[in-house]
Amino acid sequence: MSRIGFKPIEIPEGVEVKINEKNVATVKGAKGQLEQQLNTDMKFNIEDNTISIDRPTNNKRHRSLHGLTRSLLFNMIEGVTKGYEKKLELVGVGYRASKQGKKLILNLGFSHPVEMEDPEGITVEVPSQTEIIVSGIDKQQVGNYAAKIRELRKPEPYKGKGVRYAGEMVRRKVGKTG
Repeated sequence: MSRIGFKPIEIPEGVEVKINEKNVATVKGAKGQLEQQLNTDMKFNIEDNTISIDRPTNNKRHRSLHGLTRSLLFNMIEGVTKGYEKKLELVGVGYRASKQGKKLILNLGFSHPVEMEDPEGITVEVPSQTEIIVSGIDKQQVGNYAAKIRELRKPEPYKGKGVRYAGEMVRRKVGKTG
């Protein structure tokens, strides 16, 4: 059983956390502001730059929501202080990425280039033709946009071509033997 919900959250210097009576958390920091509706069953105690979360009962639903609520709030605080980033690699002959304004243009072996518009609050950098860096303050948005880019051409197991996360290991299969 995870006990992550009992860990107190430290509020760093320069971060302002407000939780209203309907459990809408607003976190302001150096990189921006995030707002999210948290579960209304949980109780929050903010004292001396620490937040502790209490659950009303010990049933299974409240135990699982306890850890989830703590993780969501911690990710919001982490996002406005440091931010999040995902790195993607393009592997394959002719696979390239480029940036034009707020559009990401990908050549992934299709008959046409794939153009993707950057969502609000997400920045995409292309340091080289085979690298993409997706960054932002909302962990869910960063991960979702990186997953959408990867979904266009998942790494295939025979040659390993495709879009993969940096450091991702692709299980290779042996091809046909003649």
